[in-house]
Amino acid sequence: MRSFWRTLDRTLLRDIALVCLAVGVIGVSYGATAVTSGFPWWFPVLMGALVLAASSEFLFVGIIAAGGSPIAALLAGLLVNARHLPFGLAVPDVLGRGRRGALGTHLMNDETVVFALAQDEPARRRAAYWACGLGILVCWPVGAALGALLGSVVRDTGALGLDAMFPAVILALILPAMKERSLPRSALAGAALALAATPFLPAGLPVLAALAALPLFTVQAKNTVGAKEGATR
Repeated sequence: MRSFWRTLDRTLLRDIALVCLAVGVIGVSYGATAVTSGFPWWFPVLMGALVLAASSEFLFVGIIAAGGSPIAALLAGLLVNARHLPFGLAVPDVLGRGRRGALGTHLMNDETVVFALAQDEPARRRAAYWACGLGILVCWPVGAALGALLGSVVRDTGALGLDAMFPAVILALILPAMKERSLPRSALAGAALALAATPFLPAGLPVLAALAALPLFTVQAKNTVGAKEGATR
């Protein structure tokens, strides 16, 4: 077990810590938003620990606060979390079995899967997944609790701009990957699709729409590989 965690170097631990910190800050915004929408202080904390899915929780709170039915809010949250189905197929080797597997499935989210897929070695994949997952499991409910306290004092939580930190951290993490020639065009195409879909789709779904740009990345990557192979002949 000790060697398992030793596969996490300082750079990877720093990146995981930054993402967990950003998730905690978004949790503050979530808790404050829930309380100012009329929910009791314990609700976002309990949801944060048991659901552990930011986009579906924000969507649930938003639909209920707007007068929607709990059933509609639940179905919308399930629709947003449908992306976990391909996630599970992508990282089956990091989840574990039995009770550990159940906890590993609970920790599955965008961040844990991204960190796991970015690693080359199996042990490092598991360590990155679990370190990020456990960090988020702590930071998200704690952030929600702090936000619930803040929401009882500050009514206009949007003026604090807490929701800007998480995208900023994610952008900082992906910038080094943009050096690959085939990636920037695909990323821009995905961003354009997400922005175009935002006015029409519930929160969380525009990100799924951005996945339609993946074939563009695949085609460009194949062309790049083919060009390199042709140059070496």
